[in-house]
Amino acid sequence: MAKAGFVLVGRMFLGLRYSIDLRAATRCWVAGLCAVALGAGADGTNWMGSVDGAVALSLLSIPGTHNSAALHEPFPGTAKCQLLSLSAQLDAGVRFLDMRCRHMNDAFALYHGSVDQHQRFDEALSTVYAFLENNPTECVVMGVTGVRGGSNTTRTFEETFDAYVAKNPDKWRLSATIPTLGEARGKIVLLRRFCATALPKGLAATGWRNNTTFSTGRLRVQDCYRVSDNDAKWGRVANLFEESSKAGPDTLFINYTSGTRSGWFGIPSVTAVSDEINRRLETGLPADFPGWHGVVVMDFANATRTALVYENNARSARPHPQAPPTLDPL
Repeated sequence: MAKAGFVLVGRMFLGLRYSIDLRAATRCWVAGLCAVALGAGADGTNWMGSVDGAVALSLLSIPGTHNSAALHEPFPGTAKCQLLSLSAQLDAGVRFLDMRCRHMNDAFALYHGSVDQHQRFDEALSTVYAFLENNPTECVVMGVTGVRGGSNTTRTFEETFDAYVAKNPDKWRLSATIPTLGEARGKIVLLRRFCATALPKGLAATGWRNNTTFSTGRLRVQDCYRVSDNDAKWGRVANLFEESSKAGPDTLFINYTSGTRSGWFGIPSVTAVSDEINRRLETGLPADFPGWHGVVVMDFANATRTALVYENNARSARPHPQAPPTLDPL
């Protein structure tokens, strides 16, 4: 009897594992079909080219990705946040990249928490540089965050970052003010989530708060990532859409639609949030939220959802104010 019970439990576990793997494979397959149907993001490659260069980045709807390099995980649903490579994300219209860097051997390795994403920061930068070289009407806002676990370093995180910038300084915009699109074209606009002594060094985001909606510097951020209820999470996303639609040019809104929910045995699940919130994005963005959205940061971005964001720049009837006021650097 005991042996039969073990066999039954084993079969249930294998069935569950097969079900999870099948769902993950199906998600990849569907995302692939969407990419093919929409030209693998080709329609999003140059969307900024049709936008007036005098418009401030803070008055655009910009698709972004959360943990942009997170393509790997030890168990389904726990760490992977994207299905598209960085190159494919850019081609699909993504213009905000969220880079999580572990400082190791005086270089940056890309991680999601403790999970190695098997890509180095210089590889990611080469991808972005090549995209901007081929698409000079575009820009990329890049959030750079240091994650715990650094080792074998002889310099600060800032010094290593500076070494990367020094290789291609003309590709970076490090001003502390929000640029117009014309000022940013062809460049990476730094959103800095690490401490720095040599200023200005990008848009300062060192006052980032944990699991809440907050303002810091020139930013207004919703990053409620511990999700116990998807309705509540969507409510926070929607509230920031309402705010951004009425705001002026001096604040850059960053709205994280991503999060995790606690699943079996307390294991966090990314897809328990993204499956529902992405569905609501697809139905809610064009219908319920006129005006500008700011940066919309997504898990599992694809060409369908990115288009809904950047096409809003043409859909919305509210006239753009022009360049933001000049503000003293932080």
